[in-house]
Amino acid sequence: MSYCYFLSGQLENLLNLFVNPVYMSRLLYEKSVSYKGNLIIPFLFTITVGELIYSYCLLSEDGDKSPFHKATNPSELYSNNFKDIIDIAKQHLDKNIEKFSNTDYFKERYTYQNNLIIIHQEGGKCFYDHYPPHELKNIAAPKIFLSAYDCLTWVKKGLNQNLNIN
Repeated sequence: MSYCYFLSGQLENLLNLFVNPVYMSRLLYEKSVSYKGNLIIPFLFTITVGELIYSYCLLSEDGDKSPFHKATNPSELYSNNFKDIIDIAKQHLDKNIEKFSNTDYFKERYTYQNNLIIIHQEGGKCFYDHYPPHELKNIAAPKIFLSAYDCLTWVKKGLNQNLNIN
């Protein structure tokens, strides 16, 4: 198996020569991987000479306390292979994270209409985080639910209504 990794400077030079810029397509939430208290979210960075180049973003269960929360490609490496970009992110986290929770904060995550919905349950109450397709900005309403089902149903209804209005 051969890998094609690019350092950010190398990629920039390559892009200047051959790129048909795509500039960060939507975040591929459905391909996200939870790892060491972070959610690795790949995205298509660009297409060059017919080659797909992937990058990634991170969400941290520690939120703004983590230097990697909402970080875009902190390793500054890219790949033309989707699985390799996940491995690059994991290697970066292995090198840079010493402590992490054994609970999977991102375990109950769903993709609906390319939106990421993360469900949290504490003390018999349920709440959520909601990230739109193109940015890591939590747009969840400050609402508490009794169950994950009620939460997802409410979010889906809101997204469906927005589609019908536009």
